[in-house]
Amino acid sequence: MSRHPSRSPRLSLRGLGLAVALGLGAAQPALAAPLDEPLTPLPPVPRLDPATVELGRQLFNEKRLSVNGSLSCASCHRLATGGADDKPFSLGFDGQPVKLNTPTVFNASLNFKQFWNGRVDTLEAQIEQVVISPAEMGSDWKTVVANLTAIPQYQAAFAQVYPDGVTAANVQNALATYERTLLTPNSRFDQYLQGNTDILTLEEKYGYQRFKEYGCIACHQGLNIGGNMFQKFGVMDDYFKGRPPTETDLGRYLVTHDEEDRNVFKVPSLRNVAVTAPYFHDASAKTLEDAVDVMFRFQLGRVPSAEDKDQIIKFLKTLTGQWAGKPL
Repeated sequence: MSRHPSRSPRLSLRGLGLAVALGLGAAQPALAAPLDEPLTPLPPVPRLDPATVELGRQLFNEKRLSVNGSLSCASCHRLATGGADDKPFSLGFDGQPVKLNTPTVFNASLNFKQFWNGRVDTLEAQIEQVVISPAEMGSDWKTVVANLTAIPQYQAAFAQVYPDGVTAANVQNALATYERTLLTPNSRFDQYLQGNTDILTLEEKYGYQRFKEYGCIACHQGLNIGGNMFQKFGVMDDYFKGRPPTETDLGRYLVTHDEEDRNVFKVPSLRNVAVTAPYFHDASAKTLEDAVDVMFRFQLGRVPSAEDKDQIIKFLKTLTGQWAGKPL
């Protein structure tokens, strides 16, 4: 660490708090007590009614939710690829790309709003809108209810959980219940916060320190390391300058029509960020390295050293959690 001789005292006293937490003094054992940090580990997957969760899982994979039977929730929220899509823009029921990059469904229940522009508060409302969206599933709820009611297996499954059987509200509730189980706890960083300080490398620990020092944590905060506030895209420089304006670039302005909300978006969660490329509402950053460059220029107005950037990226890769007992 001779390249940063002036940083050692600060690192041992701030942020990570202790030399042991940084991995300095290898002879000392890792702390067993949870670390006192501004970020906290994800909770375990909640225990919800198994029958409702299973019904929701079936509906998540049910293509009859779309007008022509071509799309399910799982078509765009691919659980095997980080809960997002493997394309910059998902394809709607008509085979045409939608206008916004699909966010991950993992840990979405922890976000304070849903959609990039935060236009709804709940998972149920998000589901309600996606099904009737003319660019996504293109259906209507009367048709969805009729399609599901025509299937004896769904009739029985809904009757087991809901006294009033198949209704739009019950479809939305079952799906949202399943999505609330799509948490990805036990990332290496979560284990570190819980006291296993040996699980991160020294460079990853320094990356977390840089993440805090540069100010990334001002927006990417809370339990979900994001997803709990709005922020203008282009705080320190005009991100949209020199490109044709699009309606989707207006962000939250489309909801409030308040000039202050022009180009404002919900801050995305950084959990599992290493496996959810491409990035941003417009899918403009193809790699995690590209995304970090954009954040430094347009949100922080700073130029990191190559070493600091590399360490921050190493830290971000420790945020990949587990689903169904396996790392994403």
